[in-house]
Amino acid sequence: MIKHVHASTAQPLVLDIEGMSCASCVGRVEKALLKVPGVETASVNLATERATIGASTATLAELIQAVEKVGYSAAARPAEGAAHDHAHHHDEDAAELKRDLAIAAVLTLPLFVLEMGGHLYTPFHHWLMGVVPMQWLYIAYFVLATAVLFWPGRRFFKVGVPALLRGAPEMNALVALGAGAAWLYSSVVTFAPQLVPSETRFVYFEAAAVIVTLILAGRWLEALAKGRTGEAIQRLVREQARTAFVERDGRTMELAVEQVAVGDVVVVRPGEKIAVDGEVIDGSSHVDEAMISGEPLPVSKSAGDSVIGGTLNTSGSFRFRATKVGSDTMLAHIIRMVEEAQAGKLPIQAVVDRITLWFVPAVMALAAVTFIVWTIWGPEPSFTYGLVNAVAVLIIACPCAMGLATPTSIMVGTGRAAELGVLFRKGEALQRLRDADVVAFDKTGTLTQGKPVLSDLIVADGFDRSTVLSLVAAAESRSEHPIALAIVAAAEAEGLSIPLIDDFASDPGHGVTATIAGQKVEVGSARMFAGLDLSAFVTTLEALADDGKTPVLAAIDGKIAAAIVVADVVRPTSQAVIAQLHAMGLKTAMISGDNQRTAAAIARQLGIDEVQAEVLPADKVAAIKALRAGGRVVAYVGDGINDAPALAEADIGIAVGTGTDAAIESADVVLLGGDLKGVLNALKLSRATIRNIWENLFWAFGYNALLIPVAAGVLYPSFGLLLSPMLGAGAMALSSVFVVSNAQRLRAVRGVSL
Repeated sequence: MIKHVHASTAQPLVLDIEGMSCASCVGRVEKALLKVPGVETASVNLATERATIGASTATLAELIQAVEKVGYSAAARPAEGAAHDHAHHHDEDAAELKRDLAIAAVLTLPLFVLEMGGHLYTPFHHWLMGVVPMQWLYIAYFVLATAVLFWPGRRFFKVGVPALLRGAPEMNALVALGAGAAWLYSSVVTFAPQLVPSETRFVYFEAAAVIVTLILAGRWLEALAKGRTGEAIQRLVREQARTAFVERDGRTMELAVEQVAVGDVVVVRPGEKIAVDGEVIDGSSHVDEAMISGEPLPVSKSAGDSVIGGTLNTSGSFRFRATKVGSDTMLAHIIRMVEEAQAGKLPIQAVVDRITLWFVPAVMALAAVTFIVWTIWGPEPSFTYGLVNAVAVLIIACPCAMGLATPTSIMVGTGRAAELGVLFRKGEALQRLRDADVVAFDKTGTLTQGKPVLSDLIVADGFDRSTVLSLVAAAESRSEHPIALAIVAAAEAEGLSIPLIDDFASDPGHGVTATIAGQKVEVGSARMFAGLDLSAFVTTLEALADDGKTPVLAAIDGKIAAAIVVADVVRPTSQAVIAQLHAMGLKTAMISGDNQRTAAAIARQLGIDEVQAEVLPADKVAAIKALRAGGRVVAYVGDGINDAPALAEADIGIAVGTGTDAAIESADVVLLGGDLKGVLNALKLSRATIRNIWENLFWAFGYNALLIPVAAGVLYPSFGLLLSPMLGAGAMALSSVFVVSNAQRLRAVRGVSL
């Protein structure tokens, strides 16, 4: 059964931020929020375009005012439907950018063909000069370029110029400066040529127009990719049922899911989605819970079982009583937890943010130095060279890629993890889990099933297994001891009939004795049978003891009939999971309250490296600290209420989702399906996501480190190479697209199969 996963009770305030375009924007919004009295923590995410403010005494109006003061707009994010709204926002962005890109492309194409065609094909240049006077051609260029810059390209000036005036330049400011400088210089050459030397009278209208068009193309592709980035949450949102059939006033009526109340009886027919969380009253079916647990096989449901809103009823019909509705359902909790993880920041992001906060001013300073150096020491026309190279430096710089490198990977990685039944409750857990050295497991309920079952029934010669099991089950049927319950359950599971007993006696600490159809049946520990011949079972008992198993014996009419082992059996996947962890280069450990011999036997069976046995619940924290000796990073996997302190103490706490709410609340990662395979999926996603982030950062920083000097002209003295501002604009646009597209590769990470 899957328990409900609760988000933290301390609800942070979340703001939607509009107008951010790069990492510099993130830094400025964050600084503005942190300056508000009463705000202790604030985290701004470029990919989700959200600001998360921790517990504070500041009012919403004060926070919004602080954001607006630095040039951005903010609004409180609605609690419900936020994921849908966010995706819709990206769709609107993409549609608007597509429209503006089309306008810019239509206006830029003739300008580009007329100007660059002459450079590429000399006869075309001569023909054009013979048909249209140069001045009229320049005026046509001016009209087209002006339309591009101040119609579809107005967004760069609308945001960038105020940012410059506030002394807080960002990405839009770089584009506005670069394209604006090229356009302004060309306009002077066109309408007041006497103001510039004759040898520098060249126009760069096509460069200004192409720069805007290419950057719009990059922004459009980026918006499309961003829309796909949150697709995992969108799928979860789409899983929510829209209506439910509810029994009220003696009849069944179809209601919107928002109208279903706790306690309502809901009818579910084959093929319908379950509307809310609840408990089955009657009927039976199989429910597809893959969207929650990642497991493909439908789960059998009957009276008393829990059902989860959003899952699909595949066959049969049943009624259930609603226990959680609206924002309290498990699916709503999952969506919130994934969004919180996506909005979080990894430790590495803090370093990136500090660097990029100064990046744009540094680029502007470098552009100014480039212009001065080329103007003073460059070849003629030095002024033109200085202008073109300064514009190239402004345009080539790309803080967008830096700002998107980490959050886009987190968004896709945590979303893909949720699809595989793994919830990262905190984004930083992604980075910490990647660094884990040891994975420690609680034994009971984590490595094992958590309840005693009949694991061994060894029958003596001359006795029939089914007969022995039915008689022993009958003798134990009046006992409430866990061993007795497990034996009776095993007999029922095998379809055996359990005979009535004529007489029954219990000897606490030893066993039970019953008379069944004239036969005397005794079941108990070895000391209960001190007077009987146990020689035939000596070897068997020793072998069981070596495996850490303590059997009970059964005698029928004074003869030892069987050795019975009731134990908490190992989960089917535990051994394979341990082997896979070793293959990943990790050490494994087990923390158990069992005696040393039993714990060692289970560890040996599973191949676990280290064992800490006879550990009381209160001592689990000390056990975690001991495993951490030598600076090792410890991940701890547990499910019980007594695991909560250990989950909190571990560097990464991983709660099995079938466990208690207290354990889940203390964990950094939750395995929804309860299958330990989720540990492997969590590690795989963690490693893949952090690797993806490093790839993005390497590209973003490497791109700037390599191309900004080239744009400044460092290769010109040796190789005669200069970087055109138009090529710079294309490269800059592609840089952001590369980062966001590279993050999309995480959607293809497959779950581990055992």
